[in-house]
Amino acid sequence: MRSSQKRPEIYAFIDSQNLNLGTQAVGWKMDWRRFRIYLQKQHAVSKAFMFIGYMAENEPMYEQLHDAGYLIVLKPIVDIKALADKRLLETPDSELTRDDTKHAIKGNIDADLVLYAMKELPNYDQAIIISGDGDFYGLVEYLIEKHKLKSVMTPNWKYSSLLKPFERYIIRLDQQRRQLAYYDHKRNKTS
Repeated sequence: MRSSQKRPEIYAFIDSQNLNLGTQAVGWKMDWRRFRIYLQKQHAVSKAFMFIGYMAENEPMYEQLHDAGYLIVLKPIVDIKALADKRLLETPDSELTRDDTKHAIKGNIDADLVLYAMKELPNYDQAIIISGDGDFYGLVEYLIEKHKLKSVMTPNWKYSSLLKPFERYIIRLDQQRRQLAYYDHKRNKTS
């Protein structure tokens, strides 16, 4: 009689903003459907949690991502420029200037990603953290200590130096560009 081995449960926790901006910074866009298939086939990911800032006008995109197999975790965004403008009006002597705001909106999901990774800890055997953000140093360190980290996927080679000690766990997604890139076939058509 054959003994059946249970496949390990592998969960992915995706910092969507870091991944999206990180691939675009090196000249390509992620095909999110292909990426979900890649996670499932190449890394046996059973659940892929995507953390993303919520904007009402992006509802169709969230639905598409959900249909592609992601578990979407939405976080309210903060309009940093509006907040800065309000602070400038309230405190004219403030050292804050309009130039201090580099991004108009921010949907900081780092704490939510860490929280979900910890809440889900009993449910998975290994985790993949998908971000090049050094804010996840403590989470990565803890998952290694608990023998729960499979890998850290970074969008490119420009990931935080805080992640350098975990080099053996790093998978650079820019090296999978051919497999994961979105191609707009309409743009490439010649008339």
